[in-house]
Amino acid sequence: MGIRLRGHHLLCLLGYRGMGYSAGFTANMTRVYNELRERPETPIEIVKGPDALCACFPADVEPHCRNDSVAKHDERILQKLGYGYGMVLPWSEVIARVRDNVVPEDINTLCYTCQWRSYGVCEAGVRLIKQGERLPPLPSK
Repeated sequence: MGIRLRGHHLLCLLGYRGMGYSAGFTANMTRVYNELRERPETPIEIVKGPDALCACFPADVEPHCRNDSVAKHDERILQKLGYGYGMVLPWSEVIARVRDNVVPEDINTLCYTCQWRSYGVCEAGVRLIKQGERLPPLPSK
């Protein structure tokens, strides 16, 4: 079984370090992150709109999963990676494509509207991938 992911989540996962919108969202993101970290051949289906991570967005927070600005964010990242909606590929291919096509500084332009950008974790994640590293273990709490 594959994991359905939208465009910007392909980069979000590189910078994920255990932070999220709620306990439920974080638990789901951790599950997906660890699956991809431990099984890089896991198939990814690139979807338009809400995906496996949006599914656990907290109900009591203003939802943004269907906003036009988020859809444009997805499209910028998919264009940078040369991917399109409906594609199915292993996570390891996403990592290889990031390594070949993205530099850490791209986060500042690709993700300029993201509230998480100021933490610097996504740039650090891209930097690790560029250095040939894998997704790191999540910090212990």
